[in-house]
Amino acid sequence: MIAGKQVLIESNTQDRYGRDLGKVILDGQDINLEQIKSGMAWWYRYYKKQQSQADQIAYEEAEDHAKVNRLGLWAEENPIEPWQWRRIKR
Repeated sequence: MIAGKQVLIESNTQDRYGRDLGKVILDGQDINLEQIKSGMAWWYRYYKKQQSQADQIAYEEAEDHAKVNRLGLWAEENPIEPWQWRRIKR
């Protein structure tokens, strides 16, 4: 979606590892949200309090829609959350 394109990163906080938490914006479009809508990304609820109320609602609705319609990673029988997968691989 963004390969070779110039994007804007909206961030006002970092995680415990010093990584920026925020949104990737391309031409005014929230790419994070678009990935969630298409089932290509999880919404990491752990950091939802860092989001606006509007973003929380939009991200939750997008993920629910992707799950119900079995889009992307939700087409899998038992998708494993990335943070659980990393824990298993340690």
